[in-house]
Amino acid sequence: MLGASEITELLKRHGLEARRSLGQNFVADPNVVARIVEHAGVGPGDHVIEVGPGVGSLSTAILEAGATLTAIEKDPRMLPVLEEVLSSVPGASLAQGTGSEVVLGDALTLDWPEVIGREPARLVANLPYNVAVPIILTVLEEAPNVNPLVVMVQREVAERLVASPGGKTIGVPTLKVAWYASAKIVMKVPPTVFIPQPRVDSAVVRFDRHGKPASNPEPVFQMLERAYGQRRKMLRRSLNGLVSAQQFDRAGIDSASRPETLDLSDWVRLVTAAR
Repeated sequence: MLGASEITELLKRHGLEARRSLGQNFVADPNVVARIVEHAGVGPGDHVIEVGPGVGSLSTAILEAGATLTAIEKDPRMLPVLEEVLSSVPGASLAQGTGSEVVLGDALTLDWPEVIGREPARLVANLPYNVAVPIILTVLEEAPNVNPLVVMVQREVAERLVASPGGKTIGVPTLKVAWYASAKIVMKVPPTVFIPQPRVDSAVVRFDRHGKPASNPEPVFQMLERAYGQRRKMLRRSLNGLVSAQQFDRAGIDSASRPETLDLSDWVRLVTAAR
């Protein structure tokens, strides 16, 4: 696995440096990488999707665990580096027909079923921090065969994604994630394990799907956006014209509540009552 000195030398040899605009911070601690793969339960025969493989630190551990890999990389500069690093993994191959490949593309605009197929897969990734939440929500929505998702993100973002009602941390992303999956922080990671070092702590979050959602999430998501767009207001004000006093009563929701006090089941009841 790649340590700090190996990554530094590799980048220098290829004339590369991390791009802040792409959120590139490469994991340089083999123990952290191994623990992420362990938390994802990756083993022989698994198909793993990785977004933003960078120099291949996590990719190497995934392949060494016996899984096949689809690595989705947006930065074309990284492709020669990945090919060099992954070609050195014993028994691993990116040759056509082996089940493993590197795909050049943007995870936010990919046709996920076309790229990864519809067979069961796991997502294991050190996500670019500037687009982590949109990528997580995209995969949850568009790739129902991907389960679990185990991703490293900025610690503050991780805490928002797993937040409970009643505090300032909960928000629209928290509740959208909760529609599809349960989420929990499984690791906290200091800046010192990255090259270059970010200015913030990181955390690894595991998402386990509930199963197929029972209904269309859009009415719930639209109400969330409306309420959280004015989160300092009581619900009877932010949802004025959308939910009546009688409908609040029917849902068993106090109209004087603010959005952060409600959990997902409360929002579902409110949307149902407002129909």
